Parts: sequence; C-alpha cells; structure tokens
Amino acid sequence: MPVDRQILYAPYEDVRDDKSETTWAQFVYEGKNVVLGGTGTEYAELISKCADDARWYAFVRVETGDELSRRVKFVFLTWVGQSVGAMAKAKMSTDKADIKMVCKDYAIEVLADDLSEVQYDAVLEEVKKVGGANYGTGVRD
Repeated sequence: MPVDRQILYAPYEDVRDDKSETTWAQFVYEGKNVVLGGTGTEYAELISKCADDARWYAFVRVETGDELSRRVKFVFLTWVGQSVGAMAKAKMSTDKADIKMVCKDYAIEVLADDLSEVQYDAVLEEVKKVGGANYGTGVRD
C-alpha cells in the first residue's frame, strides 16, 4: 500500500492539538509511497515547497474570527505542480482517498497548481466563506 496511514496519524494530531505550535504537516512522495515530508509553524515555509515538478498533500491549521472570537479551522491542501505528468496526477487521486482516511476533519479542501491559489490570504478568505457569520468590526474596545 503506497499510503501507510499509521505514520500519518501523529503529525495530523499534532496539527490539531491546541497545545502544539505545529500549524502544518506535509505528506510527500518517496518513490511510490507517501511519507511525512515535514511539519512546521510557518505557512510560508510550507508554500516554499510549491515547485512545478512537485506533488504533495498538507494538513494546515488556520485561525479565523474577529476581535471577540477566534476560531481554529483546518485546510486539506493538495499541490500538483504544472509539470507533473498525467500518470502521476492520476495516481494522486487514489492516494488522496487513503490520506483523507487520516486527515478527515477540515473546513475546506484546496487543489492547487498555481502559487496564487495557496497564498495564505487566499486560503484564509475561502475558509471564512464557509465558516459562517463574521460580525466583527475589526476594532477591539
């Protein structure tokens, strides 16, 4: 099996843990297998891994809300670089189903092949759209 779900659980739970500083876990291809590519606290570090020949998945923690209420939401991100071949792209769809057996609690899913689609502000805006009411004024008294 190309996806060993057991090795994905710990980083997934680390991102979900309110006491952890980890905000993302990346899962990459090593040969035909999906393995942990890394974890981190800075979204920019994750996005720096977006290359035209890269293909990977990530589980990301973001914070939304207003000055009175902060809410943690999660994003399932799939990056498929524009020069990734057709067969490799097709393989990702079946592997993604296995990864989603572990990374199953998220507000949105983003499938991207362009950096503009994974910029933090763009992702956060999509999370806000599905997150319901956002009544804040932007100013805390």
